[in-house]
Amino acid sequence: MKFIIDDKIPYIKGALEPFGEVIYLSGPKTTPEIAKDADVLVTRTRTKCNEQLLAGSTVKFIATATIGYDHIDTNYCAKAGIQWTNAPGCNSKSVEQYIASALFVLSQQKGFELKGKTIGVVGVGQVGSKVSHFCELLGMKVLLNDPPRARAEGADQFCSLHDIMQQADIITLHVPLNMQGEDATYHLADSHFFEALERKPIVINSCRGEVLDTIAAKAALKKGQLSGLVIDCWEQEPDIDLELMEMVDLATPHIAGYSKDGKANGTSMSIQAISRFFGLGNDNWQADQVELPLNTSIELDGLNHTQEEIVGKAVLATYDIRTDDAALRKNPKEFEKLRGDYPVRREFPAYTIHAKNIDQQTLQTLKALGFKTA
Repeated sequence: MKFIIDDKIPYIKGALEPFGEVIYLSGPKTTPEIAKDADVLVTRTRTKCNEQLLAGSTVKFIATATIGYDHIDTNYCAKAGIQWTNAPGCNSKSVEQYIASALFVLSQQKGFELKGKTIGVVGVGQVGSKVSHFCELLGMKVLLNDPPRARAEGADQFCSLHDIMQQADIITLHVPLNMQGEDATYHLADSHFFEALERKPIVINSCRGEVLDTIAAKAALKKGQLSGLVIDCWEQEPDIDLELMEMVDLATPHIAGYSKDGKANGTSMSIQAISRFFGLGNDNWQADQVELPLNTSIELDGLNHTQEEIVGKAVLATYDIRTDDAALRKNPKEFEKLRGDYPVRREFPAYTIHAKNIDQQTLQTLKALGFKTA
């Protein structure tokens, strides 16, 4: 067997070598000539797995170590008999951490409490579910919008996008990119969306760049239709709109899901799927030797601090979004390099809280987020 692997996928080296020839490539440089005699492609979102790449090849299986799979032409794969898999939920905890950091930074910068605010979560899959749980723990009012789930499960726990546009102080987008159909999300946040916003909310996009209309977003900011905008995913990546970057509150280079935990999960899920498909007997393979940050201990003294302030300190000790914002603003042309050379970021469960003067309810909230407590 022959495996072509994106060399930016971590923890994968050695996993497939026992089963055949393994070639590691810089993902987007995978060409039809390289793919033509391969059995398996292991990719990220930068490799466009379409007819141009796959026609005439011997590829039987594509594994993308990412949640998103809009870089895979699933219709062509179905016609060509090529199976594919993604890694749903692999970095959902990482995106939760990113949203949490963004919310605490914005609350500090703009001088408001998160408790009591209404947040609309658009798209309630594995990421949106974790984000909504976090917000509920903080005492926020959470509105959920997910038409496919509402149709399948009943509408009781969900609301319309119109309700969110009318009631939310903050709107966070967690939908897949669907170009057409009943649940199309391409330019979901367009001029009509921004014009219908009742409370001039903060909007956060950490799902897919094309979900947010760049031109409409700039117009909305200029018209004062928004109180703030946070963007991690951009149209035309890596050639992002620099005017929009200068206008938003927080700008990051598509790294919301870039924790080491999320990457390890994505790699593990890909190897397991390949093993199941080809009967390799390695169905429980797990990435190991995941790097730790220099310090996994967080000292917290809760004296004269609210629960929200304490949780905020814990979250920002694990990840401060302002670091990524500053890096992108300094070198926007290095968008891909900032992603490729992304530093070690670990999720909440990698950290232990050493608490002083912190009540049991707050400790339980920290534990519910995944923190260990000493």
